[in-house]
Amino acid sequence: MLAVYFDKPGGPENLYLKEVAKPSAGESEVLLKVAASALNRADLLQREGQYPPPPGASNILGLEASGHVAELGPGCQGPWKIGDPAMVLLPGGGQAQYVTVPEGLLMPIPAGLTMLQAAAIPEAWLTAFQLLHLLGNVQAGDSVLIHAGLSGVGTAAIQLARMAGAIPLVTAGSQHKLQMAEKLGAVAGFNYKEEDFSEAALKFTKGAGVNLILDCIGGSYWEKNVNCLALDGRWILYGLMGGADISGPLFSKLLFKRGSLITSLLRSRDQKYKQMLVKAFTEQILPHFSTKGPQRLLPVLDRIYLMNKIQEAHEYMETNKNVGKIVLEMPQ
Repeated sequence: MLAVYFDKPGGPENLYLKEVAKPSAGESEVLLKVAASALNRADLLQREGQYPPPPGASNILGLEASGHVAELGPGCQGPWKIGDPAMVLLPGGGQAQYVTVPEGLLMPIPAGLTMLQAAAIPEAWLTAFQLLHLLGNVQAGDSVLIHAGLSGVGTAAIQLARMAGAIPLVTAGSQHKLQMAEKLGAVAGFNYKEEDFSEAALKFTKGAGVNLILDCIGGSYWEKNVNCLALDGRWILYGLMGGADISGPLFSKLLFKRGSLITSLLRSRDQKYKQMLVKAFTEQILPHFSTKGPQRLLPVLDRIYLMNKIQEAHEYMETNKNVGKIVLEMPQ
């Protein structure tokens, strides 16, 4: 099979398609013939040598995929049959023509969605669901500040926060992105290049601050985050795009707010946790991708690249211009 590969860490120019052995399904695993996969920041970090796959995971890039069940391994107990369409959360290996996955991590593709749309759901939407509900304990009426509001996770978090009865606020770096965020259900948006999002969030909440922050930026935003956090607010850190270092009185400011700082990664979680997350998401959220009306959920796709254009896809993601997901289409 063909797979996205790189021999040494570095820039997008190191990526190429390599012919590798097609895997076969092990105990309680399913082999998926991949139709599409989507890019995540983790792919860029892994390519740069900064984010190795968890022990035992494929070293091929790709944390999510959609496709058809091609083979059932011994011991499979679930409802899956050969030929069934499915989408999957992966610790790696999605950017290839075939990938193996524990059967408990497969999800049905909601009626009315294409394979390309389905590929944009697992990693981003499961992350957003986990951050809001399992970690953030989001409640109706909560104000939720979503950084990188037009990323894959951001576009999912806006819609899920809205569905929970919360008030989604976003930061983004262009007027175009803020307009798109409002179309998805954001109540307000702040252009971090033109204004202090912290002061703007405080003004919007009439000085009360935000109840929940979803933060993939980290270091460079710490002071503004803690400044606009409400009393007893929850600040969830799930990425470090703005660096890992801070200097200043973070703890005293956080303590003064009685704030909770919670950190999370999804890729390194164990299989039991991921299966619990997939089951909860499948039951509670997936049906809303097929409903008609204003509560309908939609994966947001920015661009689709053929698998052999993987270098261009990475270069584009590095510009931070994407609104929603960048999807890779596999040769069939």
